[in-house]
Amino acid sequence: MPVPMDAFDDPRPALTRLDLLCEPVAAALRDWRGTVPAEQVVHVDTDPAIADTALLVERYGAWLLDQSANCVVVAGKRGGEVTLAACVVPSSTRVDVNGVVRRQLGARKASFAPMDAAIGGTGMEYGGITPIGLPADWPLFVDAAVTDLPYVLLGSGSRRGKLIVPGKALAGLPGAVVLEGLGVAG
Repeated sequence: MPVPMDAFDDPRPALTRLDLLCEPVAAALRDWRGTVPAEQVVHVDTDPAIADTALLVERYGAWLLDQSANCVVVAGKRGGEVTLAACVVPSSTRVDVNGVVRRQLGARKASFAPMDAAIGGTGMEYGGITPIGLPADWPLFVDAAVTDLPYVLLGSGSRRGKLIVPGKALAGLPGAVVLEGLGVAG
């Protein structure tokens, strides 16, 4: 079974490419305390024009869809309070915002966070948000199917480039909660 690194010409340890990563991601890798060595986090340099999953798998191979995940920022509201959180789900699914996420946040209402809140809160580019380097006080919900993957292709914090991470490493990120059914067909 191929792994995401097989699709790219020049995969390298992300620690050797910190100059290509936005500061929150680079800082998280420099200070890595994950369950796998930081050297197992790989960076591949890709064209920002194909950062979206559909375009990326069209270019590099449809098989990558089964080994890719998206990280989206959501906002839960209760009274006047808003809680931002990140959700990582298989790319072939969508986040169950009004079910699983709303319940996990204890919110009356949940929705995708506005783009300005997502990029302002993460310090990352829209379309490249990754769970590595998120604000320490944010909840991070990870679909169990993602943690079961040997390697998962994710955003790198910017539209240029992707990270390839052992799935189990995502469960050890700060604030991570692994949930069944976070990603639903759709």
